[in-house]
Amino acid sequence: MQRADRGLLGGKAYVLARMAQEGFGVPQTICISTDAYAMFMDQTGLRAQVLMEYHRKQFDQMRWEEMWDCSLRIQNMFTRTPIPTALADHLRDAVVKSFGNKPVAVRSSAVGEDSAKSSFAGLHESYLNVRGPEDVLEHIKLVWASTWSDAAILYRKEIGLDVENSSMAVVIQQLVHGQESGVIFGRSPVDHSKAVVEAVHGLNQGLVDGTVEPDRWMIDLVSGKIVSHTPAQRFKAVVPAHKGTRIIRLTAEKRNKPPLTKHKVEHLFGIAKRLGKLFGSDQDVEWTYDRSRLRLLQSRPITATSGSEDTENRQWYLTLRRSFENLVELRKKIESEIIPGMASEAESLKKVVLEKMSDEQLATEISERIGICEKWKKQYWDFCIPFAHGIRLFGMVYNRTVKPEDPYEFLELLAGTGLKSIQRNERLQQLADRLRQDKHMAELVKSGKLPNDSAFSDEVTALAEQLRTASALTVSLPELRSRMLEFVAEMAQVGHEEKQRRSRSKSKLQEGFLSSMPKSDRTFASELLELARASYRLRDDDNIYLGQIERRLLDSLEEARKRSVAASEIALDISLAGKVARCLRDPNYRPESGSSEPVKVRDKRVMARQLIGQPAGAGLATGRARVIRQAEDLFAFKKAEVLVCDAVDPNMTFVVPMASAIVERRGGMLIHGAIIAREYGLPCVTGIPDADKIIRTGSQVTVDGYLGIVTINTASKSVPL
Repeated sequence: MQRADRGLLGGKAYVLARMAQEGFGVPQTICISTDAYAMFMDQTGLRAQVLMEYHRKQFDQMRWEEMWDCSLRIQNMFTRTPIPTALADHLRDAVVKSFGNKPVAVRSSAVGEDSAKSSFAGLHESYLNVRGPEDVLEHIKLVWASTWSDAAILYRKEIGLDVENSSMAVVIQQLVHGQESGVIFGRSPVDHSKAVVEAVHGLNQGLVDGTVEPDRWMIDLVSGKIVSHTPAQRFKAVVPAHKGTRIIRLTAEKRNKPPLTKHKVEHLFGIAKRLGKLFGSDQDVEWTYDRSRLRLLQSRPITATSGSEDTENRQWYLTLRRSFENLVELRKKIESEIIPGMASEAESLKKVVLEKMSDEQLATEISERIGICEKWKKQYWDFCIPFAHGIRLFGMVYNRTVKPEDPYEFLELLAGTGLKSIQRNERLQQLADRLRQDKHMAELVKSGKLPNDSAFSDEVTALAEQLRTASALTVSLPELRSRMLEFVAEMAQVGHEEKQRRSRSKSKLQEGFLSSMPKSDRTFASELLELARASYRLRDDDNIYLGQIERRLLDSLEEARKRSVAASEIALDISLAGKVARCLRDPNYRPESGSSEPVKVRDKRVMARQLIGQPAGAGLATGRARVIRQAEDLFAFKKAEVLVCDAVDPNMTFVVPMASAIVERRGGMLIHGAIIAREYGLPCVTGIPDADKIIRTGSQVTVDGYLGIVTINTASKSVPL
């Protein structure tokens, strides 16, 4: 074993080989070298496809959601691409010769992984209890694909590794059915005078992914004595299933018993010291006890002994990978506490009579509402945003089992789950249908002579009030009602077949997904689908509830603007609310007018024709562009136009049934515009830098939602880059 072999074996396999050579207890292990990864990439043509996808957009311009989308598309290429026959035969023979049909663990061993300068812990995939050569080959591909996970790409970029030339070896290791498992840090990342042992009942997976809380022992490095033991709340353990793993509840005996005895803790500390001497640095060692026999599963240098930044970044990456169980608990909190809390607070604020307050009282009210907005925004970011991972988790499972040609096919199973913005659109559509059927009423609306006390007028007013209550629209309610009437009249001109959301037959997709799962996993698959649907629905609805809170702050600002000339000169923007409150308290205060950034003038000789973004809604459409820069622009929207904007928010949704396609600057498959486009079966491209500046209202554009390309018709008015 030479150090030069590390490039072929990857960090994890190289370290395991060294440990085995030195007589440490390592399970039977083989390594699929990086040469096999290179052969797979080159012989299938996958390398060129991956790099083309990776370079679709400059990395520093991508939001993390776009990175996840890019990763999803790349990993789907891996799962759909067969291993070349000769390579598959060679790998199959090696697996059969070494393990037969015994269960194994299939783990990543990337070049640069587990080195003294970097640690990819938790960023690449590992799979436990994989049985049979065909299943092992499939999981080798999944490990190869994890080279291109969003978290791994981010981490490589952060530490300066070459992402494009990343390579992956794979460790295949006989599965040890450990009764107690854990990790030992040869030196604590927090207290450098101590070592740390963490242990759980069952397999290590529960500790690594956060599903199972570990017992923790602190050991003095000088004396080797245990200085503290922090017991866990021992309720569950991860154990092998027929395939993969499952979670069980612990017996009363194990709940009351630490996973390790004092003797075993001290023995593990001794092992960590020996490994530290062997590798020349303190080690983070993963281990398991099979009865009384210790097996070392992997070892890596501790890279975060200084404490903070690396650990914080790693935690950020891993929060994107919340487990199913954590997401279930998160859903309960959002549905039972956060959403009702926002709705209740918004309703309470609505009842406050601002007009009867003195200026000082109103200023205090504005300050309090600023605090309320900040409180709920924090709840939104801490809980609602992470819950969107339920969609991503389902997408990963769906693509790995179904292997669809379209990596976003799984979203078809999530659409039509009763989004609040869609329900509002359905009410609008019902009003448009009535105008289409009642020519006399349509004429009254068109001429502006519809009686204010008519039932139809009342419904439009109620809808306008609902829209204004949940949005930052700055127009008054009477003006909004008038514009809504005009818009409903425009909707009535759209043919019935055009306005209808596309009906989708989900039953076949759902049946295909469930049948692709082992029978033992189908209950879990159904629960995961239900969780994803809730995640999809709340990903959109939570914006509306937060908008209701922000609306109440805007109400107080509007009242202040009526009373103070200085306040009326401040833009109606919640970010400027503090200045408005100060105007009420101090009549002499005059806020700085400020100056907006100068608009960049582009060279008119350079013309944009084809813009590359992210495919977010399948389909192809050509139409006249309508660029929306503020909410009030929406009411000028006409039938079959292409909606172009910075980002569609839930309160812009009412124009979508009229659109032929959607184009957004902001990227990601889970942004509101992409979700709504899929609900209506519209082509959608997101993530085009400066889309709302490059494209002009009136330009003819073609939107290709399959490839993520927007083409500006050169016959239309010139559009400068």
